Amino acid sequence: MAILAAFNTDEIEVVGLTTIYGNVPTTMATRNALFLTELADRADVPVIEGAHRSIRGVQKERIADFVHGNDGFGNTYQPLPKGTPAQGSAAEFIVQKANEFPGQVTVLTLAALTNMALAFHLDHQLPSKLNRIVILGGAFNINGNVNPAAEANIYGDPDSANIVFNSFPNCDVVGLDVTHRCLLQRDVLLHLNGNGGRFGPFISSISQFYCDYYNTSYGMDAVHMHDPTAFAAGKSR
Repeated sequence: MAILAAFNTDEIEVVGLTTIYGNVPTTMATRNALFLTELADRADVPVIEGAHRSIRGVQKERIADFVHGNDGFGNTYQPLPKGTPAQGSAAEFIVQKANEFPGQVTVLTLAALTNMALAFHLDHQLPSKLNRIVILGGAFNINGNVNPAAEANIYGDPDSANIVFNSFPNCDVVGLDVTHRCLLQRDVLLHLNGNGGRFGPFISSISQFYCDYYNTSYGMDAVHMHDPTAFAAGKSR
């Protein structure tokens, strides 16, 4: 939802999608990002594969397939994309764009912060070259969603989060205390199937598995809008 929203606004320019493990392993995240660029007719936007493990080399233990499906698209099993990822690493791409457009690039991070920490290791001047970072992560004065003390994105690589929070003063953090207040009702998602423009049927389809998880686990007929809320926060400044 957040990526398609970014493609669907004239207020920002999407210069690239970098991928990392989270809802699915990194390789599948790359495949899904490529699919979204093609769905949006934005094959001009490069997709750059990111880290497969944490900055300490640890493989992610908890993939949220029970929330988002095995394919990350709610087990809708979309067609394979025709495109391929761009050369290089996500960290290299972030540094490259920060140098190409100094002071203009905002990085929206929707998963673990490994790519950002690796980019900082490549260029310690990176914080001064970026406009800012908008981070979806953390849980402030509220329980986490992995365990009572941890939110999934920070939990995915806490060492990288420590590097980013200590090195980048220009970051805004959108935590669960914010995103848990942002809900979308299931009937609205169903309504998108025939009334949501070009992306409506796709969004409606991939969201049903997500809705089922919330209904079964929390008795809610709605879902938390984590990633779109972080995007909206990033776009508002």
